[in-house]
Amino acid sequence: MSEPVQSSDPDDVFRLDGEVAVITGGGSGLGLGIARCMSQAGAKVILVGRREAALREACASIGKAAIAEPLDIRQFDHVDAMVARVSERVGPISILVNNAGNYLKRTAVETDAGAFGEVLQTHVLAAHNLTRAVLPGMVSRKHGSILFMASMASLMGVPNIIAYSAAKSALVGMVRSLSTEVSPHGVRVNAIAPGWIESAMLRQALESDPPRKAKILSRTSMGRFGAPEDIGWAAVYLCSAAAKFVTGIVLPVDGGASSGF
Repeated sequence: MSEPVQSSDPDDVFRLDGEVAVITGGGSGLGLGIARCMSQAGAKVILVGRREAALREACASIGKAAIAEPLDIRQFDHVDAMVARVSERVGPISILVNNAGNYLKRTAVETDAGAFGEVLQTHVLAAHNLTRAVLPGMVSRKHGSILFMASMASLMGVPNIIAYSAAKSALVGMVRSLSTEVSPHGVRVNAIAPGWIESAMLRQALESDPPRKAKILSRTSMGRFGAPEDIGWAAVYLCSAAAKFVTGIVLPVDGGASSGF
């Protein structure tokens, strides 16, 4: 693997040449948007997810810089083998994007312990397990970037998604703790808190709830939903040399939703 770009030239400082990025949930939605942008910035991207056909299709749309790694990240004991396989095939993993997640819309009373636990398992436990697997290599090379996908639900109260809100809020705590722990070793840890971004998940959430859609747009000062590449380019920035002094932050990319009224 070539050395990551360290130039201060504005044409280079946002590049990811030489980086190997593992992106969970990379076959669709935000994960695919991030993968496309990172690939355009020069990174090799490894798309991880449960649906092999979707991953293959996503890789074909990106090109030779993309590789599919079918894996259910909740199978904790399979993750080390995936990391070893990617490292041998492509090179040491220098970027991890913990993007995979699931969504549960239920009132607090309707959310039993089993359903709550399933959401935490995917968002929190699986993300930690992946992070644990890639960290030793990053620390030994004194180079790495770990990115978590937080949410507007990490920053404000959103009704009827208590498990999802708890999981996304837990990621913010992980970012703060982990960044303090590993930043002295050359590994940066950050999060993006996406606003409401056009995706299949968003359409599913809003198609039967027009008042909620109207409320979201009314409090988003830019008056529209975002696009996956809005998150993708923010991810490129946070994982690039342009952000080499940035760690432990949660970056809202939300069209003004978290600061509007």
